[in-house]
Amino acid sequence: MPMLYPLTFDPVLKARVWGGRALETVLGRNLPPNERVGESWEITDRPEGVSVIRNGPLAGRTLRWLMENHRDALLGDATHSQERFPLLVKLLDAQQALSVQVHPPVAQAAALGGEPKTEVWYVAHAEPGAELMAGISPGTTREGFARMVREGTAAEAVLRLPVATGDSLFLPSGRLHALGAGLIIFEIQQNSDTTYRVFDWNRVGPDGKPRELHLDQALASIDFTDTAPALASRDFQAAGAVEKRVLADCPWFRVEQWRLVEDSVSLQGARLPLVVAGIKGRFELALPGFGEPLVLKTGDFALVPAAIRDATSLQGSTGGTCLVAEPGLRSDA
Repeated sequence: MPMLYPLTFDPVLKARVWGGRALETVLGRNLPPNERVGESWEITDRPEGVSVIRNGPLAGRTLRWLMENHRDALLGDATHSQERFPLLVKLLDAQQALSVQVHPPVAQAAALGGEPKTEVWYVAHAEPGAELMAGISPGTTREGFARMVREGTAAEAVLRLPVATGDSLFLPSGRLHALGAGLIIFEIQQNSDTTYRVFDWNRVGPDGKPRELHLDQALASIDFTDTAPALASRDFQAAGAVEKRVLADCPWFRVEQWRLVEDSVSLQGARLPLVVAGIKGRFELALPGFGEPLVLKTGDFALVPAAIRDATSLQGSTGGTCLVAEPGLRSDA
């Protein structure tokens, strides 16, 4: 088998009616001209978009190819979704508010013909006054919410959380939610693309028609007891060469924000792959015996395969911050 190494990928760009150009103006990305880019799929193994390796000897190969040919070395003891890489990692540029929506929980997804989807948002950039919407107003019943949807007032039932750069919110499946305008988000989620919309701000899509809503599926998915969503704590805890802040810890993934207190940290840990995303500062992923380190800047993403995790180090300036995510363990691991 080829020797695996820290991997980076070509982004898969998705035009969205609510998108814009902030990935270019804020993060320095090269975007196609005259497109409102809403999503950049950074690590993806889905029929709608598959990551192509950008660096090293495997450049041009896909994440799908790695899963088909070197799954054990890539995933180790990680769970996987229908033989696909277990995580979907995105950048989102919300220049307008996204639809009010929900993703189906495990218990309902199959019956509804969808895939369960739990995710976490990290606010990489927030304009003044930006907000996230999540959870449902206390006292809202299923029947009452259905009436609000029919009346076009469903957005009034979603709780609003003012946010600034650096905030983070965990979104378990079943949580009603929407992104407000003026945000760049790092999104790490289960490998799923099932979304049930209940309100889309009376917008029309690129075809000039209102986008499809999914009231019945949404009503079957929404957790009507979810009335007190909270942003992640901003407190960091000392952990050797880094300080850590936990953003999400669920059966499908764990996501932490790291702040370096030394200029190098080992990535040793469970036999799982790691996703590393640059937030502030310049980082290098170094693998002994494998050429030049992989450089990550703000908004860059990399995947460290499970087989080389223990041998790989993360190097950077003291005070630099990054996100580190790993998928959940298989039940038989």
